[in-house]
Amino acid sequence: MTPAAHTYFAHLSLGASLLSVAPFAILLLAIAVLPLVPATEPWWEHNRNRLLVALPCSLAGALLYVVPTGDGGQLLHALVEYLAFLALVGSLYTISGGIHIQGAFAGFPWINTLFLAVGAVLANVLGTTGASMLLIRPFLRANHHRKHVVHQVVFFIFIVSNCGGLLTPLGDPPLFLGFLRGVPFGWTLRLAAPWAVTVGLLLGVFHILDERAYLREELGARENLAAVVAASARRLHIQGGLNFLWLGLVLLATLLAGYGLKPWLSLRFGEEQAGLLVALLQALILGALALVSYRTTALNLHRANHFSFGPVKEVAILFLGIFGAMLPALALLGAKGASLGLIHPWQYFWATGGLSGFLDNAPTYLSMGTLAATTRGLDPAHLGELAARAPRLLEAISCGAVFMGANTYIGNGPNFMVKAIASHRGLHGPGFFGYMLWSLAVLGPIFLLLTLLFFRG
Repeated sequence: MTPAAHTYFAHLSLGASLLSVAPFAILLLAIAVLPLVPATEPWWEHNRNRLLVALPCSLAGALLYVVPTGDGGQLLHALVEYLAFLALVGSLYTISGGIHIQGAFAGFPWINTLFLAVGAVLANVLGTTGASMLLIRPFLRANHHRKHVVHQVVFFIFIVSNCGGLLTPLGDPPLFLGFLRGVPFGWTLRLAAPWAVTVGLLLGVFHILDERAYLREELGARENLAAVVAASARRLHIQGGLNFLWLGLVLLATLLAGYGLKPWLSLRFGEEQAGLLVALLQALILGALALVSYRTTALNLHRANHFSFGPVKEVAILFLGIFGAMLPALALLGAKGASLGLIHPWQYFWATGGLSGFLDNAPTYLSMGTLAATTRGLDPAHLGELAARAPRLLEAISCGAVFMGANTYIGNGPNFMVKAIASHRGLHGPGFFGYMLWSLAVLGPIFLLLTLLFFRG
């Protein structure tokens, strides 16, 4: 954001501020309400109609930022970040869609709990998007004989799609953006304690709920689960193994972009230009890997996974609206954030988390990190300084962004994708507000406990 843009948003009146965030508020209400109204639900299910809502909101947000400030550079940054986000999400979705896991994996409660625990670990290696896309289909298949399964999709989003990916910069987009801005790769390992508490409690609550739901199942459904195990000729079998190579190359390209290419380009073109070039090049590479994976994967594997591009199209459309509409909202946060009086780690934890659930956790992480660095006289372009000199603040920001991205369906990219895949398989989970009730009831007490244990003072 240019100094002129910062000055403009810092002096906006209340009415003008509300107008600036109106496109984002309208989009958020559309996502939340339209699927719940019987008259609009069938209309909203078509991606073309979602685009009719998302695109005008995106354009309105962009105009409300660019026209009064003249800052086209920030719009370019948002567009490049959207392309990079879509390339990462789309490549992981496509590649993992070519991996088929089969065998004697049936949805008994203890197996489901173990499965989610493995997903929480894998999220730090494959990213929350990669782990979600790899595991959600076999998880749904394993439980397709059961009727009471809504909680399973909700906890999958909580654990695998969000909270699990806290330990490495590869785990979640906010942490990767911090890595690109100078936070050491291994710094996030210091968050192992809050990760263990959060994931451990979520797994415990899930197991209790899943055990109770299992006992409510009809006897026939439980017998079917046992029959699946008994009839299986193989314990576990993975097909499409070549796609693990493409996944590895996605991770390698991501690491090389941050450790090698960006520092080299920064010396020649400056930090800002280097970031744009790296993001564009990375998007091209990831897109190429996704195309190679799709072309080399046998059609029968895609059919076995019920693979389609419907979920990723839905995410692409909705986040096109979000990235554009939230430009003025993030600018207001950056310009007026100092007036919020954020000082203590617990304040940054809740402020970052509260915004992450609605503004997408990656840009929120950068905004709050920038605010924390600026108020302490540190360079906001190099969050490594914040990690070294005020680590508890960055710990709170990191945990708030990653954990509370689970608060809503739009808090993190994989959330909507998991919901869409489940819906395509016939499992219609809770609506926008219903999901928020789940997060409030389950995650709320855990976040209060984390505040007392790790972020007081």
